Amino acid sequence: MHFDAREMQSRFMRKSCSCMFDSLERMEEDLSQALNSVSLEQKDSKMDSFGLYVVTWNVATAEPPDDVNSLLQLSSPKKPDLFVIGLQEVKAAPLKFVTDLAFEDTWSHLFMNTLAPLGYIKVSSIRMQGLLLLFFSKLEHVPFIRDIQVTYTRTGLYGYWGNKGGVSIRLSFYGHMLCFLNCHLTAHMNYASQRVDEFEYILDAQTFDTKNTPRILDHEVVLWFGDLNFRIEDHGMLFVRNCITSQRFNLLWPKDQLTMMKQKEATLQKFEEGPLDFQPSYKFDLHSDNYDTSGKKRKPAWCDRILWRVKPKSSLTEEANEDGHNEEEPKKQLQEEHKDEFPLKLSQVDYTSKMEYSISDHKPVIGIFHLEMQKMYETPLVQVSAEGEWRADFDALITYSLLQSFPSSAWDWIGLYKVGFKSVSDYITYTWVKDDQVSFSDELFQVYVNKDEIPVLGGECVLCYYSSSLQCIVGISQPFKVQASRVAIEEGLVSENINGLDETVAS
Repeated sequence: MHFDAREMQSRFMRKSCSCMFDSLERMEEDLSQALNSVSLEQKDSKMDSFGLYVVTWNVATAEPPDDVNSLLQLSSPKKPDLFVIGLQEVKAAPLKFVTDLAFEDTWSHLFMNTLAPLGYIKVSSIRMQGLLLLFFSKLEHVPFIRDIQVTYTRTGLYGYWGNKGGVSIRLSFYGHMLCFLNCHLTAHMNYASQRVDEFEYILDAQTFDTKNTPRILDHEVVLWFGDLNFRIEDHGMLFVRNCITSQRFNLLWPKDQLTMMKQKEATLQKFEEGPLDFQPSYKFDLHSDNYDTSGKKRKPAWCDRILWRVKPKSSLTEEANEDGHNEEEPKKQLQEEHKDEFPLKLSQVDYTSKMEYSISDHKPVIGIFHLEMQKMYETPLVQVSAEGEWRADFDALITYSLLQSFPSSAWDWIGLYKVGFKSVSDYITYTWVKDDQVSFSDELFQVYVNKDEIPVLGGECVLCYYSSSLQCIVGISQPFKVQASRVAIEEGLVSENINGLDETVAS
């Protein structure tokens, strides 16, 4: 058989090139799959960051100051997403307390009036005598704050009086369960152990009507703060004040009662706290920065504290074993897988006292946190919008649709709010989604608003769908313009816009 060397070389080259191209194609395919995989992984593991600003302040029955901009650091270019404000010893004289329950207390009004113009609303609050807890959110997050519940526990006078104890707000934030606990524990140097007992009693006593997070420590994140009343032991007044003056705060840490109790109390060890690199927040002469010069000469102390806990993965199994609820293991395993799928991190950015406020014998203490997490959902439960022109001359229409399944109710309602509203109850008017329904299909529902309920002067407004079963707003419309009524224009109460020019029509 005759072989042509050049033909063999040509065949070999063609075969080699073909193999090489096949190999390159496979490599390109593998690389493309790997890049797609990385891209999907990055997309799946996208973490969003939220600012959380916590305030605790024993206000010693004082009336609010004129301004809290410095307290909330509102001059900062980057505003937090959430404000959590815990007060203790809000004035609770019987007549004032009843009035506050009916019309909101002066402290709540101050914070709402300050934060509403910046786009925050008060989502929830709870008051137990002198203890007040407020939760504010930027409006954009409100439809994703769900499952809100509040509760309280009295520890004063053996549990019969609410001058001491704890109040809490728990909620779901983009699917992650958060709990905020504001406490005022028993006072005086010799009661450190009793303070721990009160805290543990509050943790045991407070329960929520939910299967997955019935207790405070079941939540993914717990913020515990308040006038915890722990003192500085052993050191004399002169040594303590010298350490404060020279800013050698670390010399006082070993004798801080909360630090000492954490070394032997398992419950306290579950919580973290930032370094106490600021002046002790108690006890000051009123309207000054001088520590107590009265006859009692109380020793300075870090009474006002902010601690946090992110639930560890292992705690699910540990709690099941400790409580003997092994039948719950499959459910808890699912919860743990769920947690791995949607991670969460909490880190503290700042922890300090605000020395410029002097209306109380306590200085306010603030903690700023970064909450990093992957959202479990990004779609509101309801989409709501204003249909057509709105003015007080005729009835108006609202269209809404359910984007996800949820327990809707005949008690659900849609509120009309001015842009910049302060709280859920700060509506102009509202309409029941069932009673005032005019039409519906499988996907769209329409309800009407009576013309007599529409503001005659008009203004920029939004619509909010409120779920009575979830106790929260689950859908917010885009802002829209309510036009001034013809009567308001004719009587010269507002200007009429003609060809882009405002002209007041005389009556």
